[in-house]
Amino acid sequence: MLQNDQQLRELLRSTRRIAVVGMSDKPDRPSHYVAQFMRERGFTIIPVNPQCTEIDGLKCYPSLRDIPGPIDMVNVFRRPDDIPPIARDAVAIGAKSLWIQLGLVSAEAEAVAEAAGLAVVMDQCIKVEYARLFEAPQD
Repeated sequence: MLQNDQQLRELLRSTRRIAVVGMSDKPDRPSHYVAQFMRERGFTIIPVNPQCTEIDGLKCYPSLRDIPGPIDMVNVFRRPDDIPPIARDAVAIGAKSLWIQLGLVSAEAEAVAEAAGLAVVMDQCIKVEYARLFEAPQD
């Protein structure tokens, strides 16, 4: 699991396409505004939510396996029990990393992803970490 700032910076610098699993169409939900924040910083966001066909003008896919083209990162906003199958799908589609949002932990998902060579970040917010690493004044 990635934990130090250098590793997180390298991961974020090498990431362009982020599939956001559990992205909500409601602007007040963390999955929505975190994805919007990353989109505003130049990342390509691909919403994954079987309940929606479009979110903020972006085509929404029912699952990771339905997304055409490569995915750099799978960013997960789902309950811990839902995360291991998402990790298996992330491996199946050839994603490079799995980012499990703040407050969410799944040792099984971490083991699945790391065994397949994916970088894993868990229990951290990508928006908070991006802002801290790239936008906050550095000492």
